[in-house]
Parts: sequence; C-alpha cells; structure tokens
Amino acid sequence: MFQGIAFEPANLPDSAPALRSEVRAFLKEALDPAFRPNSDFNAGESAEFSSQLGKRGWIGMTWPAKYGGGERSFLERYVVTEELLAGGAPVGAHWIADRQSGPLLLRFGTEDQRQFFLPKITQGECFFSIGMSEPDIGSDLASIKSNARPVDGGWLLNGSKIWSSGAHMNHYMIALVRTEAPSENRHAGMSQVIIDLHDENVTIKGIANLAGDRDFNQVFFDDVFIPQDRVVGEPGNGWQQVMSELSYERSGPERFLSSFRVLVEFIREVGSDPSDAQAALIGKLISHLVTLRRMSISVAGMLERGQNPNVEAALVKELGNNFEKQVPELVRLAGPTLSERFSQTLNDCILHAPSFTLRGGTREILRGVIARELGLR
Repeated sequence: MFQGIAFEPANLPDSAPALRSEVRAFLKEALDPAFRPNSDFNAGESAEFSSQLGKRGWIGMTWPAKYGGGERSFLERYVVTEELLAGGAPVGAHWIADRQSGPLLLRFGTEDQRQFFLPKITQGECFFSIGMSEPDIGSDLASIKSNARPVDGGWLLNGSKIWSSGAHMNHYMIALVRTEAPSENRHAGMSQVIIDLHDENVTIKGIANLAGDRDFNQVFFDDVFIPQDRVVGEPGNGWQQVMSELSYERSGPERFLSSFRVLVEFIREVGSDPSDAQAALIGKLISHLVTLRRMSISVAGMLERGQNPNVEAALVKELGNNFEKQVPELVRLAGPTLSERFSQTLNDCILHAPSFTLRGGTREILRGVIARELGLR
C-alpha cells in the first residue's frame, strides 16, 4: 500500500543567528587567509583544528554533559555543522566520531565504553573510521566476509575493510563483522567491534583518489584480538545497529554542501552582470539548495524529538548527492570566463564528485530503502 513521506517543518532556535556569527568569527580567525577549502569534507583533516572545536564545545554538542557533551539541541548542532561545511573547514579528523561513532556508542555501547571514548571525542582527541565496506561485495553489505571467532577473553578477527577514510591517521574503527556462520537470514550473526588501528596485527594501505590525495584506505586484520569489552551492543545485533548508524551518516548538510564552494565561486565569477542563462542556472541551483536545506533541517528536528528518520535521511542523501554532483557539471557548461581561483575550485570538485553518490550508500540502495517505505516493493 502506498504511503507518503512527510518532512514536518522545523525552525532553527532563536540562538541560531548568534551561534552562526560565532562560528564565522572563529573560522575567520582560525583559518589561514591562504587556506583553500576542499570539496570533500572528509579530505581536510587537522587534529589541531579539531582540538580547537573541542575546546569550544562544538564536538558532541548534543551529548550528555557527564560524557563531555554540551547538551545542546540537534538544531544548534545543525547550525554549527552547516557553517563549518560552508566555510570548507578541515573537519575530517573528528567528523566520523562526532557524527556517528559517538551516537552509536551512546545508544548501544556499555557505560564503560561511553566513559572511556566519549570525553576524548568531545575534546577532539579521539578519531574513528567506519568499517563497513569490503572488497568485492559492492553495496551488498550483508555479504561481508570479515569474521571474528570467540577465544578466551574476547574474539580473534580476520579479514579486510576498504574505503576507510582517514584510517591511516585515526585511532579506532568500529567495524561490522561476522561472529556467526552465514544462515538463511543474511542479516543475522553480525556484530560491531571496536578495533585499535595501531594494533600490530592491523595493516593499513592507502588508496589514492582521482585528485591524487590519500584519504581512502584498505585495512587488513590478521588475528587481531578484540577484547570482550570492545564489542558494541549485543553480539549478533550488528545489522540492526548499522542501519541505525547509517541514519546519522545520511542526514546532515554534508549530503548537499560538498559542491557549495563551486556555487559560491561561480556567483562571484559572473559578478553582477550574468547572462540570462547564467542567471537562470543560479536561480535553479539556489532554489534546489534551499529546498534540500529545509528537508535536512526537518530531519534534525525529527532527531531532536527522538524520532528515527531513517527513510527521510535516505531521501535527503539521495536528492542531495545528486544535486552536489550536478553542480560542477552544470556550472562548467555555463561557460564563464575562468579565473585561476574558480578553475582550481571547479577542477577539485570534479575530481571528487564521483564519490558523492557512492559514500554512505549508493543511489540505487537508497532508492530501495525509500521504495520499501512507500510500499512500492
């Protein structure tokens, strides 16, 4: 039966303008005037910058104070996130820990895990990688082969993860692994474990992207011992936990702001006298951006109310990733006179754009999630 998806309007708090001004003033002071933003928010890593954000209380903003959090609203966090991304800030070091690893531990972790990891994350001192994708399985996450077998005091892990952003610099990875043999229920028998990326039995090999940067990695596990207290949640409940984690990954403004700098530079490039075609394109892109922003703010409002907006987040990501991938191509075809500044920004975005519709779930996977919610499959 067909069902609809509703995005209830959510308003940013009265404190938003002051908070936005505070973040902008901080970025103006903290970033070198010669700093050039990257089109991939994951590619700009600075432990020092993350530490500065931690001191200002801008990591773990919504978390309980007893874990170092700020106990602020999801909508306030949205404002800070939006400003950091729009400014192209180097947030890659702490990004995963703040966006999804910490919330995962808050929901499923033990009290000892929360007490150990969360304060370090909020201080900008502890960074995490995602351990989901594996070689040769594409988007079929249920086909993972990495496995952990029980041993005295914990588990022994073997296997490999791929496309792990920042693993060569981060401290830990939360990985989805098999802890039971595959059965008819493909989603059963999986667990999430916390892996020390500095373990001597962990090998990390870099993968260069099209821009020539090393952000991605393949991570190999060769009899890596996982203590029992590093299992997240209940053994065997990994699939359900990962689905919850992905809603955090898919819901934020990073899902439509990756190409924002290109749009800004394009508007600056054409100046106050754009051609009719350029003016029409700017109007079209801005209208799409405003719509996506309202949808994303609505998702933040759902999180604030304690809802679980898995499908709404998937829809924002599907539409947002398509938008941010189209921006550089449409702008390129609009054909303004290219300054060196604009050319560099555009070229950088074009090289990163293929990843926009892949990370966090391909468009095909997301459309399947959305179709199920609508009763279409």
